[in-house]
Amino acid sequence: MSMIKNLAHEQVLDLASQVEVQPGQIVSKTLSQNPAVSVTLFAFDAGEEISTHDSTGDAMVTVLEGVGQFTVDGKVYELAAGQSLVMPAQKPHAVFAKEKFKMSLLVVFPYNK
Repeated sequence: MSMIKNLAHEQVLDLASQVEVQPGQIVSKTLSQNPAVSVTLFAFDAGEEISTHDSTGDAMVTVLEGVGQFTVDGKVYELAAGQSLVMPAQKPHAVFAKEKFKMSLLVVFPYNK
């Protein structure tokens, strides 16, 4: 049973090429999801957004391509390819694509086995 899905195993991969921007859309590809962690790739067309929300887990975004705008608890951050930001649990956050961009999202949830 694979814990990481939707990616080739034992191959060198360019994560940005694993998800494609589609006109007027936000495309997502889930790589892993369980009660403790979620890993998802996203591709945003310019002007698309995920409106303000919060999460029970800490969320770390890493921009893979382009530039993304992230608002955390009212403060705006602009991240370019290769940059990451941790958005703490319970703090409202949003994502906006000023231009086409791709990102990975890792969410670590509180989990007691």
